[in-house]
Amino acid sequence: MRKRTLPIDESNCQATRSVDEDDYVVVSFEHQHQLRRHLADHGPNTTPTSVSSAASGDEDEEPRYLAEISRIVDKLNQEFWPVNKKIHDNPEQGFQEYIAHEALTNFMESRAGWKVTRSAYGMDTAWVAVYDSGKVGPVISYNAEMDCLPGIGQACGHNLIASASVVGAVATAEIMKKHSLPGKIVLFGTPAEEGGGGKIKLLDAGAYSDYKCDVNLITHPGAVDDSALMRTTAYSGFKVEYFGREAHAAANPWLGINALDALITAYNSFSMLRQQCMAGDIIQGRITDGGIAPNIIHAYAAGHFVARAPTQARLLELKKKVDACFEAGALATGAKLKMTPLMNYKDHVPNQVMAKSYTRYFNRLNPPHLINPARDLLQGTTQASTDQGDVSYAMPSLSVGFSIDPGPTKQGPHNPEFAKAAGTKDAFDRACRAGKGLAGVALDLLCVEGMLDEVKKSWKESLTKY
Repeated sequence: MRKRTLPIDESNCQATRSVDEDDYVVVSFEHQHQLRRHLADHGPNTTPTSVSSAASGDEDEEPRYLAEISRIVDKLNQEFWPVNKKIHDNPEQGFQEYIAHEALTNFMESRAGWKVTRSAYGMDTAWVAVYDSGKVGPVISYNAEMDCLPGIGQACGHNLIASASVVGAVATAEIMKKHSLPGKIVLFGTPAEEGGGGKIKLLDAGAYSDYKCDVNLITHPGAVDDSALMRTTAYSGFKVEYFGREAHAAANPWLGINALDALITAYNSFSMLRQQCMAGDIIQGRITDGGIAPNIIHAYAAGHFVARAPTQARLLELKKKVDACFEAGALATGAKLKMTPLMNYKDHVPNQVMAKSYTRYFNRLNPPHLINPARDLLQGTTQASTDQGDVSYAMPSLSVGFSIDPGPTKQGPHNPEFAKAAGTKDAFDRACRAGKGLAGVALDLLCVEGMLDEVKKSWKESLTKY
């Protein structure tokens, strides 16, 4: 992506505005007000921060708080490492993250100035930690995931996600305290990302609105290059059941209604639908109940199926075609159809303004891969799904990807080698690096005049695109 810059109009003190060729615009703000505030804080021989410079990924000037963030997180690295290992080495599935809940809330309660609520919003393992400066300002929220995958432990690296969010949030609060910055930090412990939709439950319970959160920050480890613009797919999981009538398959089969035939008909139609799927559409499934015995006309059959698409709007269109496949099975056999939704995740909508801010910090932290803004969206696009997508429809969300060494086969997430890799000190150090980047974004939002408005404007425009 190439950028052209409109010059400052000295006659009315309007700041520079940057226009990208993809029609994303950072609109100008009142430079005169910011200049007066900056001169009062820093004297006449320094340069004020603008929205465009704070959010630019290729700015030469070092971010104001970068060194301070690094010092704080490097200290936290030693303090939090045992907590990270405890979560990794004691993997717990969704809504059962009791060890992680205890370890994380104990740590947050040990930090001065934080108010911690355990077992929040009707979930035993959800929690909230709040640092309030006492001054009105932006409310920055972080999400900390905790749960594991069945049978293969922390193979999605949620211990690392929790680590990055905790060190990022604590570092932000420390700098707020030192420099008397206005605003509030809210850190959510979010259970059951792996199919349980813990963040959706928090959204539905009003957790994010209760704290008037302006934005939300999170990370995710992977075996790919680092990225600041993460796109995920919209997801719909559902159970299919057919109800027929038993009969002897040899003596009087004409008296039966074959539920398994209904499911097989639907399964074949579902499989053939792939030929007409658009790029980015994904449909998958399995038969969970195929009858009792071969000499019976089966009265019951069931399966579990999923559909994914690049956007929520496209998923709704795909789901209509998918549903028709299962309706056809019922029509062809006379069996009764029951479809039960299991879990729905929206696609993640990235935020350009926060991504540029993150890139500006992250690329100065000696990462294994520099984030290239021209390729960031391509590298950050995945066909996986997450309940962070639902958060991104409720407020501006920054979900960044950071690379870890996944092991000899270079696979992951969601395999045993990645689970082992997620427990290494190197992976934890990389999570802390990502946490530094999140803290940088949070401090830009707290300090840069007009940036939060631009984040929200970009978010609203992105929702119409996706």
